[in-house]
Amino acid sequence: MRVISLNVGKPRTVHFVNRDVTTAIFKSPVLGPLLLRRLNLDGDHQADLEVHGGRNKAVYAYPSEHYEFWRKELPDMELPWAIFGENLTTEGLTEEGACIGDHFRIGKAVVKVTQPRIPCYKLAIRFGRPDIVKRFLVSKRSGIYFSVVEEGMVNTGDAIERIHEDQNRISVADINRAYAKGNPDIELLRRIVSLEILPRGLHDEFAEELAALER
Repeated sequence: MRVISLNVGKPRTVHFVNRDVTTAIFKSPVLGPLLLRRLNLDGDHQADLEVHGGRNKAVYAYPSEHYEFWRKELPDMELPWAIFGENLTTEGLTEEGACIGDHFRIGKAVVKVTQPRIPCYKLAIRFGRPDIVKRFLVSKRSGIYFSVVEEGMVNTGDAIERIHEDQNRISVADINRAYAKGNPDIELLRRIVSLEILPRGLHDEFAEELAALER
C-alpha cells in the first residue's frame, strides 16, 4: 500500500445553479514532502468547516483502483488524480481493507480511519454534472476519511502501513453498505449504532435510520 499522489487546493468561488459557491474541491497534485497536521495537509484548506474538514475529516484518501471504474462510467471525461477532492490518491488500500479505528503509518504521520466520504453537491460542481452525487453513492466507492493521530511529513511514494487493527472490524465498506438506501442490512445497522464507532453526526444519522426501520 502506498501514496501515489499528494493533492491540495485552496477555496475558489464558482458559479453553480444561478449562485456563487465557494469550494476547495478543486485540488491538484503537488510535489512533497508536506506536513500532515491535525486538521489538514499543508497547503490544503476547506471552504465550509461545517461540513468539511475538522479532526475527523483531516485528510481524505481515494483509491487509484477506483479510477478505472469511473473511466468506464464516464468515458468522455478526463479524470486526473484528485478529481474526487482527495488529498491522497492511494494504491492498495480500499474501503474493504480499512476498518473504522484502524491506525496507519504514512510517511512520518499516523492516521486513524474515521468514516467514508458522504458526497455533497460540491462533487457535482467539480464534475460539472449533477448526477455524479447519486452515482458516487450507488457505487459505494467512497474513499476513506482519516483523523491525524501523529503529525508528520508525508510524500508521494510513501508506504501505507497498518500498525493497529480495531477489534470491532467494521470496515468503511460495511458503513457504505449500511448507508445504502432501499435494502438496508438492519443487523449491520444495529451493530454500527451499538458500537458507537462513527463521529457523532454520522452516528446520529444511522441511529435515526435504524429507529425509523424498527418502528
